[in-house]
Amino acid sequence: MKSRIIYNRIALLRKEKAISRKELAEKIGVNFQTIGYLEREEYNPSLDLAFRISQIFQLPIEHIFSTEPLKPLSELLNK
Repeated sequence: MKSRIIYNRIALLRKEKAISRKELAEKIGVNFQTIGYLEREEYNPSLDLAFRISQIFQLPIEHIFSTEPLKPLSELLNK
């Protein structure tokens, strides 16, 4: 079975919090290149990694990751 793409808002959230890839990687215990792979959607996170990222940004996993393309945050806020 072909794995599906997991879309995410990691880059957007990192920029909002002024956190570099390296800083985020250190906080969650991965190589900084892993953050790049995740942001480019070249790599799907494990469930554990998704939870660690959601804890850093203090958001539910479903606000960061999705199996469908994510809508812009401005669209979600205007609802």
